[in-house]
Amino acid sequence: LSRAIEENHRKNHRNDNSIMFPPITACGTTVCTARRTSGRSVDIKTIRKSVDVCTVPEEKSTAALSLCNTLFPGINFQPRDGLLAISLSNLNPQNHLGMALGNMSRMDKGESWYQFENTTPKIGRFLEDLDRERLAIADALGVRVKTIYDHFSLSFHVPITDSISDMCQEIYNSGNDVYGPNTSESRYITEDCPFGLTLTTVLGRLVNRPAVLHESGLMICNSMYGRDFVAENDLLKALDLDGMTLEELKVAARTGRLRSRQLSSPAV
Repeated sequence: LSRAIEENHRKNHRNDNSIMFPPITACGTTVCTARRTSGRSVDIKTIRKSVDVCTVPEEKSTAALSLCNTLFPGINFQPRDGLLAISLSNLNPQNHLGMALGNMSRMDKGESWYQFENTTPKIGRFLEDLDRERLAIADALGVRVKTIYDHFSLSFHVPITDSISDMCQEIYNSGNDVYGPNTSESRYITEDCPFGLTLTTVLGRLVNRPAVLHESGLMICNSMYGRDFVAENDLLKALDLDGMTLEELKVAARTGRLRSRQLSSPAV
C-alpha cells in the first residue's frame, strides 16, 4: 500500500497537481505457493484458485484484470476496493507471525520442519484470533476480504472446517506442505513485521479497532531480535498518515493520488 502510493507520487507528481503514471496492479497474495530448490529450480506445491487484486488508478481496473486473466488462465482474480482491501487481504504477516513464534527454536537451530504440520491446535487458535482482528479492521474500513478459512481452502484445495489446525493437517496429509524457515533471519519476521504487521496495527488505530495481538507480536519480535521493527518501516514515515484523514487515505488507496504536500524522504 504505502510503497505503491509513495512511489507514484514521487515519480509523477507535477507542478500542475496532475499525476501521470502507468497503472499498477496489486495482489493480495502470490498465484502459487513454491520454494526455490536451487538456483534454477522451483518446487511449486499448489496453484491458488483465487487471488484478490486491485489496480490504481481504479479506472484502469478492467484492462488490468484482462491482462491478469491472460497471464494466468484458470485463476479467479477477484477485484477488491483499492489498496486498503489488498493490504488487509494479505494474510502472510499474521500467519507467518503465529507460525514463527510457535517454531522459533526450530528456526534458530536451522532445523527442517513443515509449517502446516506444525500448526498445532494452540498455534491454530492464535492464527484464528489474529484473523478476527484483521477482519474487524476491514469491516470498519468498509472493505471485503477473505477469512483465513477461505484463504487456506482456496490456496491449498482443502475443505473448510471450524479449525485452522485441522485444515493445516489436511494440507500436510495431501502433500502440499512447505518447509518453514530454517533461519531466524527470515522474511517471516524481518519483512512481515515492519511492512505487514505494522500497517495492520496503524490501520487498526485509525478506525478504533486496535489489533492487540498484532501489536503484542511485534513487541515480542522486537524483544527477540533486539530491533524496533515499527521504526524500520520508512514508507509509513514518508506517507505521514498521522497528517492524513481516513477519507484522504481511502482516496489515495484507490487512485494513487495524495493531497498536495511535500513527502519527507526516507533515510538511505
